[in-house]
Amino acid sequence: MQNRSIAFIGAGNMSSSIISGLIKNGYPNALVYASNPSKPKLDALQTQFDINTSQDNTQVARAAEVIVLAVKPQLMNEMISQLELTDEEKSNKLFISIAAGLPVARIQAMLGGAYSLIRTMPNTPSLLGLGMTGMYAPDNVKKADIEFADQIMSAVGKTTWVAAESGIDHIIALAGSAPAYFFLFMEGMIKEAINLGFSEAEAKAIVQQVALGSAQMVKENDVDIATLRAQVTSKGGTTAAAIESFNQSDLHGTIQKAMKAAIARSEEMAKLF
Repeated sequence: MQNRSIAFIGAGNMSSSIISGLIKNGYPNALVYASNPSKPKLDALQTQFDINTSQDNTQVARAAEVIVLAVKPQLMNEMISQLELTDEEKSNKLFISIAAGLPVARIQAMLGGAYSLIRTMPNTPSLLGLGMTGMYAPDNVKKADIEFADQIMSAVGKTTWVAAESGIDHIIALAGSAPAYFFLFMEGMIKEAINLGFSEAEAKAIVQQVALGSAQMVKENDVDIATLRAQVTSKGGTTAAAIESFNQSDLHGTIQKAMKAAIARSEEMAKLF
């Protein structure tokens, strides 16, 4: 395990989650820095994790070997332009972006050079340590930096690396946006359960347990998901009737269309900021 000083510029939920994961896994809190315009967020992080905090982005950036760029895409250019780092200082640091829609070339242009930069796409279950983060590193990034970035994001779940940056757009559709797909499906089931006479609390408890158990079955059984589905679907039974209804509505086609829409939007966002 590598121990380097890390600065999180932006103290939102994702930064807080990563910091929490690092500290819980034994990372030295003295090596962790965070900056943010809002002092209450910094105070909360300092109180909970005893890390170094500042409202001065440049101060924490200078103090750290690794800088996690954790501001919203539309704020990235302004934030980077205000960092008072010399070219030499930038060349000695590893930058990690968790901003959606900003390609490596665009961030490097903001930084003013082809500095070492890794692009990541975490998702919201990272808040629970159950995240799935897509990661991409251009050819100029050193192996040790790639390994360290993986170590950071592994603190909040699992990681997967893509060979081409376009793969990050695919990760957005497959993992970054995907919790909302499941939430939408669960929301629909809960609404219908209420229509069937269950209370909202009962419906939520049933649906969340079914979702949790189903995911755990996928995780613990070394068979493909189609086989698990078939094992639940007796010929001519109730599940078969429900599955047939989904098929008649072209559920697979709807999913495909939705994921392509997410990819297209990610590609559009790359041109906005």
